[in-house]
Amino acid sequence: MKDTYKIIPVLIGADLNCYNVARAFHEEYGVVSEAFGRYEISATMGSRIIHFHCVPNLDTDETFLSEMNAFADATKGENVRRILVGCTDDYANLIALHKDDLADRYIIPYNDIALMDEFQSKERFYQCCDKHGILYPKTVIVKCGQAGTESDYYDTALGFSYPIIVKPSNSVVYWKHPFDGMNKVYVSDSPARTKEIIDTIFASGYDDSIILQDTIPGNDAGMYVLTAYCDKNAKVKMMCLGHVLLEEHTPKGRGNHAAIITEYNPALCEKFRAFLEDIRYVGYANFDIKYDPRDNTHRAFEVNLRQGRSNFYVTSAGENIARYIVRDRVYDDLGEDCRICDKEVLWTSIPRAIVWKYTHNDTLTDKAKALVRAKAAHTSVWYKKDLSGNPKRFFYVAAAQYRHFGKYRTYCKDYK
Repeated sequence: MKDTYKIIPVLIGADLNCYNVARAFHEEYGVVSEAFGRYEISATMGSRIIHFHCVPNLDTDETFLSEMNAFADATKGENVRRILVGCTDDYANLIALHKDDLADRYIIPYNDIALMDEFQSKERFYQCCDKHGILYPKTVIVKCGQAGTESDYYDTALGFSYPIIVKPSNSVVYWKHPFDGMNKVYVSDSPARTKEIIDTIFASGYDDSIILQDTIPGNDAGMYVLTAYCDKNAKVKMMCLGHVLLEEHTPKGRGNHAAIITEYNPALCEKFRAFLEDIRYVGYANFDIKYDPRDNTHRAFEVNLRQGRSNFYVTSAGENIARYIVRDRVYDDLGEDCRICDKEVLWTSIPRAIVWKYTHNDTLTDKAKALVRAKAAHTSVWYKKDLSGNPKRFFYVAAAQYRHFGKYRTYCKDYK
């Protein structure tokens, strides 16, 4: 079956997400992925499983369409199947926007742009959660042009106490308006600081809502990530839940998962399965969830309308993310069942010594070490088939991994 068609993965991006997807395709089908991005970064540099195309203005409509059409022209063939995958929110949105323009040349496992726009916003995601009984943290929405005064952000006005979380509702729009001190997520310890953050974000030109949210107690080890694949008929075919040990803590990387143990929780998965099938979702979806010890609930933060940056935890657990796309969109043989992953593995994107030092949860750390001893531990970038006889790639990987020690020393001084 694997040789019936020539599979060409076309990945838009150059980060760890891109490498994880490319590795999944290489492991399953032995193919080299074609990656397009505005610039190269260490996650994909020197790789032999990725052929990188540097396109400075790739995020513009005209350049994106021109590049995709030119590549399709250059790879014509009766049995060729090009699969287009976005590796950031911005690129996933761009693909969905031009889905109709490229559908006759590429397999595009994405929703129509109307649904993407609907759920790109955390505000609208929470509204849908209300309809489906999915819990999320206590939240206040600040509309553009309605920032109010400092008194509007007293804990008595918000309904929850400080410190609180402040973040943009729409990350795609947010990152298009850079400014000094820009963070992915902010932690505010006072009404004055909250007002300052809100004013700074709106002053950048960002014109969507801002989310103010109750801080759920606990560190990174309270976080979960849920990845689901929905087939072309909007039926969920795979779900894989991960229990996070540690996240990244740099200002722009805060919240990116760095270490995960897969976990079996079918009851939690079923809630999100019903949500996805009700909204007629297709392709990969990725949910950020946190356990709230105050009432023993799991609360959703957001949904990423693509595979998450840490998606190799899914492939590591035996649910290769490339295989689901190909079986669904190329061979139409996924069957009727939904697979909920029950295999326990450890996945890391950083050196394990950092995980052991900064994961402040002895139970999880002991479990992770046991998985290492049981040879059930996996990483993304230490891929033998890409590193063997490839000193340039080895250098990029080793240097990037070493830099993590400095990042955690800098940004995790007081982390507990």
